[in-house]
Amino acid sequence: MTARTPLLAGLTSAAALGLGLTSLSLSAQAATEWDMPTPYGDRTFHTVNIREFADDVRERTGGELDITVHSNGSLIGHAEIKNSVRRGIVPIGELIMSRLANENPIYEVDSVPYLAASYEDAWTLWEASREIIAEELAQQQLRILFTVPWPPQGIYTQKAVEGPDDLRNLNMRAYNTASERLAQLAGAVPTQVEVPDIPTAFSTGRVDAMVTSPATGADTKAWDYLSHFNHAQLWLPKNMVIVSEQAFSRLDEATREAVLEAAADAEERGWAMSRQETDDAIAVLRENGIDVSEPTPELAEMLAEIGATMTEEWAERAGEQGAMILEAYEAARD
Repeated sequence: MTARTPLLAGLTSAAALGLGLTSLSLSAQAATEWDMPTPYGDRTFHTVNIREFADDVRERTGGELDITVHSNGSLIGHAEIKNSVRRGIVPIGELIMSRLANENPIYEVDSVPYLAASYEDAWTLWEASREIIAEELAQQQLRILFTVPWPPQGIYTQKAVEGPDDLRNLNMRAYNTASERLAQLAGAVPTQVEVPDIPTAFSTGRVDAMVTSPATGADTKAWDYLSHFNHAQLWLPKNMVIVSEQAFSRLDEATREAVLEAAADAEERGWAMSRQETDDAIAVLRENGIDVSEPTPELAEMLAEIGATMTEEWAERAGEQGAMILEAYEAARD
């Protein structure tokens, strides 16, 4: 065997180094990094679930798709997440679906009082509305990956609510058009407040009541600023994770499939987490001195009337799409 000359050996080493650097460069270019804004804090089960989703995607793709979760509105505020995804500022994001009700009433079908007030009915309603909602989002080049419901919504106050008069003229925190309308029909004054601002809003007197879930009350330590929770179980609003169709289509087929599989797992896991969160959060509220009660017959009657009114109003606004959803929902429940 002929020994290499020092010059040849040096050229060979340089070529090998060059090939190695090229390989590393191509590998770095192949990896895709996505920033994902979410509106809620790290303790919220939605955020926990989404971080698991991001980890799952990273594992399934061997690190080829790396999703960085920016929680608590730290990257983009809740109100701007959907349009930021649509405009390509970020490729993926989470928001509560009913925030889009002003664009189309179908997005607030899960926030009509007592239309679907149990987890079983909420899932049936989602199955009945999924395709129509997905088609509506697709017109804006958005793809829905998965949804996860909040626990059933109840009423938090600084004093016991035993009848309709106890809600009148209260400044009530609202987070979507349904909660605004509920406040109006109950004689309260709706006030828009995002979750991170709830404690300050109560402590400054901006609001003195709110409709939200047991989870939000536990996460924001409601016992520091109010004393009562009425477990009215009005509706189960869903958060949804959406992705830009353009960003999604840029992924190779195997990566796209990995994202969809991780999304399906996140949806199943998230619904189970929500059920458990309902029980856990109510226990936390009680442990910290919150008076947890059920609606009195008088309050239940008023809320049922409000629910009937809002169902009629929603059906009228939602038109043909709403009729299709309700027809499919009722057929599935029979």
